[in-house]
Amino acid sequence: MFTKILYGTAILGLLISFVKDKAKTKLVLKKAWRSFENILPSILAILLLIGFVLTFLDAQTISKLLGADSGASGMAAAAAVGCVTLIPGFVAFPLAASLLAAGAGYAQIAIFISTLMMVGVATLPLEMRCFGKRIALKRNILSLILAVVTSCVVGVIMS
Repeated sequence: MFTKILYGTAILGLLISFVKDKAKTKLVLKKAWRSFENILPSILAILLLIGFVLTFLDAQTISKLLGADSGASGMAAAAAVGCVTLIPGFVAFPLAASLLAAGAGYAQIAIFISTLMMVGVATLPLEMRCFGKRIALKRNILSLILAVVTSCVVGVIMS
């Protein structure tokens, strides 16, 4: 229901914009289409990756590796993957939903998403160049600590 309201609001806003200024609306729609075309390869690649992962790893394996009963080792594995992976948020959340449906635990998914968004091992050299080594390392370490705390809270609340 909420999704229908959002789509209806977007369509209504588009219609109002079109009535107000047709040229600007067409320009914006063209820009939006180009943006969509730019992110489409990334989305398709990640969807393929999700498909392959879910094909080769059955629900029992995912549950064993990342399930609620995997404990600290499952959280460490999820955190490690999240720290080194460079995936945009709009792809990470559907991936997390797929992993949850396949048997992953809430705390493990929470630490995966938190580290994915906040800790940047892949981008650390650039961050060190821009902000300095001390600040970049401090930010990443604090982000990792916060991700661990947050995922533990999520694990307690959701269990």
